[in-house]
Amino acid sequence: MSHEERLQARQAVSRPLWEEFEVWLKLQRTQVLDGSKIAEAIDYSLDAWNALTLHLDDGAVVIDNNLIEPQIKPWKLGAKNWLFAGSALPGQRAAVVMRRVQSGKLNGLDPWAYLRDVLTRIHTHPSQRLEELLPHRWRPA
Repeated sequence: MSHEERLQARQAVSRPLWEEFEVWLKLQRTQVLDGSKIAEAIDYSLDAWNALTLHLDDGAVVIDNNLIEPQIKPWKLGAKNWLFAGSALPGQRAAVVMRRVQSGKLNGLDPWAYLRDVLTRIHTHPSQRLEELLPHRWRPA
């Protein structure tokens, strides 16, 4: 569907369901004890209502994270191993490298060719032009 078609379908089909759900949540909230896990969950949902329903007003907004999930999974699986990087600084450096790899993939690059090229020339690249080495602007040397 186009964004406009998706928006129309969401308005016609989804919006009434979300509105009914919001009313139900508010009613349920009056019937549960403050401080309970259920109360916390309902409050969390109601506090995030604008974010939860953003897709109802914009057909371009996706309603799940299915596209990004497989890209995150390899990094999440290794997270426990990286807890023992020695200190916060190596962990921060690893996060920068991981971010560059994923950004490279999202920009259609071979991330290892990108990293190899950038790491080879970064020490001689003019500091005022570092943005040229970002994945969305990078061109091989």
